[in-house]
Amino acid sequence: MAETSASFKQSLGLVDATMIVAGSMIGSGIFIVSSDITRHVGSAGWLIFVWVITGFMTITAAVSYGELSGMFPKAGGQYVFLKEAFNPLAGFLYGWSLFAVIQTATIAAVGVAFARFTAYFIPEVGEGNIIADIGFIKISAAQVLAIAMIVFLTYTNTKGVKGGKIIQTSFTTAKLLALFGLVIFGFLLVKHSFWHENWQTGFNAAQDLGVDGKGQIPTVWKSISISVLIGGIAAGMTGSIFSSDAWNNVTFIAGEIKNPKRNIGLALFLGTLIVTVIYLATNLMYLNAVPLQQIAFAPNDRVAVVASDQFFGESGTKVIAALIMVSTFGCNNGLILAGARVYYAMAKDGLFFKKTGELNKYSVPEYGLWIQCIVASLLCLSGSYSDLLTMISFVVVIFYVLTIIGIFVLRKKRPDAERPYKAFGFPVLPIAYIILAVAFCIGLVYASPTYSLWGLGIVLLGVPLYYVAISVQKK
Repeated sequence: MAETSASFKQSLGLVDATMIVAGSMIGSGIFIVSSDITRHVGSAGWLIFVWVITGFMTITAAVSYGELSGMFPKAGGQYVFLKEAFNPLAGFLYGWSLFAVIQTATIAAVGVAFARFTAYFIPEVGEGNIIADIGFIKISAAQVLAIAMIVFLTYTNTKGVKGGKIIQTSFTTAKLLALFGLVIFGFLLVKHSFWHENWQTGFNAAQDLGVDGKGQIPTVWKSISISVLIGGIAAGMTGSIFSSDAWNNVTFIAGEIKNPKRNIGLALFLGTLIVTVIYLATNLMYLNAVPLQQIAFAPNDRVAVVASDQFFGESGTKVIAALIMVSTFGCNNGLILAGARVYYAMAKDGLFFKKTGELNKYSVPEYGLWIQCIVASLLCLSGSYSDLLTMISFVVVIFYVLTIIGIFVLRKKRPDAERPYKAFGFPVLPIAYIILAVAFCIGLVYASPTYSLWGLGIVLLGVPLYYVAISVQKK
């Protein structure tokens, strides 16, 4: 039974917060998306460029958020930042988008990735095993396993932050060590190095001539113009940005972090830096272990499996499958733990279901956790989670831009406010981020207009919902 008088307990230290940042970022993307990026840009130089730009944008945004987290060290994070910088509507639109697509769709996608790779060990839970056909929808064993995973982690997190902290720290530590090990093996144990061969492509941008990407290797690549390259980089970056997202989740749980004015900013910097280094190292390992054409057209885009086969042999597939299972399990724990805190903050402002603003006897927003679980589970069943990748990336970056603009707004509105930590490189780096992020969004609309605009439509749907919530609040 909920206890409205309960309050959050500050039980997470700097290491815990850093593990939440890193653990929420590393899911299945780094093992897969480099194939799609390579197909869009066609050279080793541009592949690494995409990851460097993504890393720069991620770290820049994270250290900029450090200033905001120091000013507003309470539950809700980015929702609170936008509300304070602009108005309640801006905060609501973010919270609504988080609930409708950003957090829940990401939880669903990561859950299904977990199930897909579990099938390497237990074929019965694969996507091909249809356990229910009710006409308009077919339910596979993989979808059921994904939902079971989400329900289990939700239940664990309703019992207090301690259990979630243990899962997060242990699983994140395991996957960080495993990824570092994978990179080292990819340079030391590979039977043949393709490093020099791949780097001969340099920055000669190219795309394949219509090959469908299902394991076929094209023999001819077509050089592309600057305009096509920009669109290709934007389209490719949907994968790298998706893989590098969720670092801001630590701001959602500010009310449960010890000395939040100091530790959130540090955790954001350390976590994003660690992950950026790992991601760059992993892609350099791919270039050493696998020919560029096979990176681009790895079966089912599983480039990590192709790479590990080069130095682990036949066991490489299961090594990567096990690593992805650990990675996605820890990733979803962080996403589930953090997301409900935003709905809690919204409910406290009268802009979300009233019960999501209550804490249970373990001092966690149990109701918010369960409604998040329900929406994520439904998205697992929809089967459309892969199509949501573009929408998620587009919407996420829009709100990152608005939030960083909020730093400039708050510097003007509240010049004397306490700022324990100031945005590094202000105003140059925040402005650089805004320019790059806006260019990414424009390029994404050019490359993938349908899903980009669908994402924008979901955000705008929040406008009438906000006024409905306001009218209900007044009654």
